[in-house]
Amino acid sequence: MSLIRTARPADEPALHALWDACFGAAPHLPALYALDPGRHRRTFLAVRDDGTIDAVVVYVPRDIRDAEGAPVRVGGIGSVATRPEACGRGLIRSLLQAAAATMRAESCAWSLLFTGTPGVYTGSGWQTFPTRLHEGALGNVLPGGSPYRVRPARPADLPHLARLPRSARPLSTVRTEADWRTRLPAWYGPPREWLVAQDPDTGRPAGWAVAAHDAGAVDVREYAATGPGALAALFAAVAARARHAGLRAARLRGPAPGPAVLEALPHLMTGVTVRTEHMGMIRPLLAPPEHAHAVPRAPEAVHWYGDSF
Repeated sequence: MSLIRTARPADEPALHALWDACFGAAPHLPALYALDPGRHRRTFLAVRDDGTIDAVVVYVPRDIRDAEGAPVRVGGIGSVATRPEACGRGLIRSLLQAAAATMRAESCAWSLLFTGTPGVYTGSGWQTFPTRLHEGALGNVLPGGSPYRVRPARPADLPHLARLPRSARPLSTVRTEADWRTRLPAWYGPPREWLVAQDPDTGRPAGWAVAAHDAGAVDVREYAATGPGALAALFAAVAARARHAGLRAARLRGPAPGPAVLEALPHLMTGVTVRTEHMGMIRPLLAPPEHAHAVPRAPEAVHWYGDSF
């Protein structure tokens, strides 16, 4: 029998060990977990009489934009783990119920999570929503090159990247300085693994992109630029690096492409097809259900991988 309770500071070593056991080596999780000063009251545990932690659910408060682009308080669910021998006992459902009660008490309009196992959460009130994934063969080299110099990012670039113009897209996180300093490097790798397009006149970053090599393709997980020229240079550089690594395909995650992205896209991929994924899940809390469900369905909605919970 497991007791459902919130975490205590003394639980942290056992929590870290459980995450390591369930997710493999995940050195970034403790650092991300420590970002929230209220993390213990937002961490829900199933604990045996001998103190063994059988399961955990963590709720992370974030400011995320609604369907009109206005920031609202949202409860992100993450770091969900269960010991193999404790599966099938309804522990996660009990923990999610406790988390939902706390999220309501802390004024969360709705809750958000991303998972490859949506069936775990549907019985607790979360519903899936579709996201777009563009796929194609690696794109074309920029004819005549580009005035933008594309290079690996440096830690000193982070303040400039944070100030790049961004539209208030629905479902996007309002990032803090701590997000840029800790959260994005944890999910995307160190800044040296990001690419920056350097403005030829000012020398400052005019755009950036993050790409990972995954399952035989290059997967672009986030991008931003001040104009199509910078974005085309970034996409062409991503494709060139992927081709050098022996890859032949590309994927692009993000919102429905606008004119600037469509202009730059041929330099990343050709023969584009659009696939729908259902890894995102949402549960209304204090907001009316129709208001909450309208957020991920908005045409420009995007939740970048670097803002994972």
